[in-house]
Amino acid sequence: MTDANAAKEPRTFEKTRTSETVLQRITALRAPRLLLGLELALLLLAIAIGVAAVVIVDLTVRGEVTATLLPTGALFVVSLLVLHFTIRRIAPDADPLIMPIAAFLNVIGVAMIYRIDLANGLSGWGADSVRQLVWSSVAVAAAIVVLALIRNHIVLFRYTYLTGLAAVVLLLLPMLPGIGKTLNGARVWIHIGSFSFQPGEIAKILLAIFFAGYLVRNRDSLAMVGKKVLGIRFPRGRDLGPLLVFWLAAMSVLVFQRDLGTSLLYFGLFLSMLYLATGRIGWIILGVGLFLVGGLVASQTLDYVNRRFANWLDPFADPFNAGQQMVQGLFGMANGGMTGTGLGQGYPADTPLAQSDYIIPSLGEELGLIGLFVILAAYLLLVGRGLRIGFAGQDDFGKLLASGLAFSIALQVFIVVGGVTRVIPLTGLTAPFLAAGGSSLVSNWIIIALLILLSNSVRNRPKLVIRA
Repeated sequence: MTDANAAKEPRTFEKTRTSETVLQRITALRAPRLLLGLELALLLLAIAIGVAAVVIVDLTVRGEVTATLLPTGALFVVSLLVLHFTIRRIAPDADPLIMPIAAFLNVIGVAMIYRIDLANGLSGWGADSVRQLVWSSVAVAAAIVVLALIRNHIVLFRYTYLTGLAAVVLLLLPMLPGIGKTLNGARVWIHIGSFSFQPGEIAKILLAIFFAGYLVRNRDSLAMVGKKVLGIRFPRGRDLGPLLVFWLAAMSVLVFQRDLGTSLLYFGLFLSMLYLATGRIGWIILGVGLFLVGGLVASQTLDYVNRRFANWLDPFADPFNAGQQMVQGLFGMANGGMTGTGLGQGYPADTPLAQSDYIIPSLGEELGLIGLFVILAAYLLLVGRGLRIGFAGQDDFGKLLASGLAFSIALQVFIVVGGVTRVIPLTGLTAPFLAAGGSSLVSNWIIIALLILLSNSVRNRPKLVIRA
């Protein structure tokens, strides 16, 4: 190699490195635009599917297209578009699939609730579908507020114990005389004037934040110490405190608030995050064992739990009273078959609470098994994106929080679908985004906002180290 060539080589290398840097910058500038276009296209597709479903229901049931849902529907569409542009401004690198999937599930739920309203003769502001659209707009507005206020999820780590305390307060609110309200046998609502809300829905988000912060601070003692039994390392007795505390909390919800589903959701959320933080199967074995023992004892000592277990084991023993809801739901899904009866051509209103607790069988009857597979695939994709954010996270707190929020959606879907298909006892939880209910909508759209913030922090960020 001559001296002249040697002199040229560094300049060639420097030119190549400069070209690569320019290319990376161009790609970085184009990425948010590509994500903007993809998210907007998917969002418009979801809205179009919802509008088409409502039009089909109108034509099938009424024989004409009406403007019943036009004002509130337009408000919801505007709120979704505002959320989209807010995401692209505040979190330009966020996952573009999360928000459109949630919107798709939301609009499908509205169309089905509208179908049930027509079957029940409800219209105007007294219709569940109109209220659902109003609550959907409120929920999306809450997501926008979360995005605007919490620019960095690390801020939540500072308030670990404060969020835990707030969650406990929210869980206790329905027990207070005067504002606590019992509905369908469960005391999980607060009622102030004409306003009703389920504070436990917000509590599950605060609990996920608390669990993530607590486990990051105490993971070493929970993960590394203990004795092995049959090849499985179990924790020390002194480390069982958090597990026992939250087991007792879950049992308290079951006993005093008479809500099996919420109890199972809270304890399942804690167990899943504990396993993710420690990687020890011993915690899962102990936790599942404790909950099974508590559930069996409750089924023998508490009448309402015993009735749920009896209906689960044999709903046809009393098909016109205690088992009516489950039997009607099973017959509805059987009537739908593979392809469904078609929107507006089934009998979903024959099932009690078809618009809330039993919206999955309602959809199964009119959309069939194929339609349910599409809905479950949307849930699966949403949960998968959340877990992907957790696995790719830049800090331990963000990883646990994203995984916990994804697991909260997955657990709720499993509890709901498992209950209506007799895989597990019926619990009374509602399907996220689909079922009628403002509390659930607000909490789940807040979860979407947090996942969007977390996904934005994953891309092109340096690794963060959080010190307890």
